[in-house]
Amino acid sequence: MWQDVKMMNNIANALFGLVLLALLVSGIWWVIQRPMFTIKVIKVHGDGAVSLRHVNPLTIRNAALPKIKGNFFTANLDAVRMAFEAVPWVRKASVQREWPDKLVVTLVEHTVLGTWGDGEQLISVDGDVFTANLAEAEEDAELISLNGPDGSEKEVLARYLDFKKWFARISLAPEEVTYSSRYAWSVKLNNGMRVELGRIQDETTLQNRVNKLMTVYPQLLASLQDSIESVDMRYPNGLALKSSQSSLGSKKLTKASGKT
Repeated sequence: MWQDVKMMNNIANALFGLVLLALLVSGIWWVIQRPMFTIKVIKVHGDGAVSLRHVNPLTIRNAALPKIKGNFFTANLDAVRMAFEAVPWVRKASVQREWPDKLVVTLVEHTVLGTWGDGEQLISVDGDVFTANLAEAEEDAELISLNGPDGSEKEVLARYLDFKKWFARISLAPEEVTYSSRYAWSVKLNNGMRVELGRIQDETTLQNRVNKLMTVYPQLLASLQDSIESVDMRYPNGLALKSSQSSLGSKKLTKASGKT
């Protein structure tokens, strides 16, 4: 009999606790749905001391606001972040709540390096491909051209940086780097000369071919007087070049046993 009474008390206490919990949850839900917690302010600014060059805070706020659902407590910050990162020029966004009705959004813009592919997209110094106004990008920098298969953006950027360092030794710089669908590399320099470097056989292939070109470049420059249109470095025992001087045409230095 006593055990039955004890069991009844435990059941009653459990039910009472569940009722209190339900009332507490309902109360909290009622409170967080009050109009005072509706998001009224979205503050947008750049990261640290870096000001926003291409993103207008008012414009981006108005563009993102319709995509924000919920209030101060219920808004999904990941969804808010993605809404801002979908805006042109925005590389990264972070979002924080500020009591009681404000969201603070910190933006990092892309720093453009050049065009990617067919020129309709841009690539940043971090190797991120994005879509934005080309005219705006041209105001920031003299754009280079990078080309490659989808997914090769980081690799092409890394090679561009290599070429930039290597060709600086002869006071030249790459203005176009192409990685073909056949995994062959070519670079066009800022003197108009295109250099065919072919496929990578090991980690030193490209640098060795560039070094070989730089060894003979002063001689070529002296004899051809800035008229070199292209140089093909894919020959293991030499190189081939094309000159704009009609009397020279296309010629090969040393005997070659085939391209690689």
